[in-house]
Amino acid sequence: MLTPAELVWLIAAVAKGDQAAFERLYAATRAKLFGVVLRILRRQDLAEEVIQEAYVKIWNSAGQFNPALSSPITWMVSIARNRAIDVVRKKSEVSLEEEPAAMEVAAESSDPLARREMTEELRRLLECIGRLAPDRQKLVLLAYYNGWSREQLAAKFETPVNTVKTWLRRSMMDIRECLGL
Repeated sequence: MLTPAELVWLIAAVAKGDQAAFERLYAATRAKLFGVVLRILRRQDLAEEVIQEAYVKIWNSAGQFNPALSSPITWMVSIARNRAIDVVRKKSEVSLEEEPAAMEVAAESSDPLARREMTEELRRLLECIGRLAPDRQKLVLLAYYNGWSREQLAAKFETPVNTVKTWLRRSMMDIRECLGL
């Protein structure tokens, strides 16, 4: 996985139409984005379509990315995640539980060192999430791990959607600060 600074540089190059930079960006982030989308959709065929659409949007929107507002991977995951949620909403009549291959998440790397680094990154993230209040922990995990929409979260927590948005934003700011991003 590339560093956030390298990802920022690649996105800036993509904004200028650099296809080689886009290929590097895709290679470096595809597994992570695919894992997020597959977790939401639980169908590999739909996840592959959504990933393709997400990268088209990343290509077209690269010039709008602002590293002062979010990390590059957060920006790209939100594009992919939002597209996956749109697909879930449109295909709500189809049972997503019927696809047994859905749990086969693509491995990001077979390199043991890369896995150790990813595990360390995950440990740090979970530690930071653990510092949030219990209800905020649940909110963040339901939103970003399970792919719940703001409306679903508002219903679950019996609070207005705007309040949920505020809670998520503040929770993400606390997590970023904890991670030193």
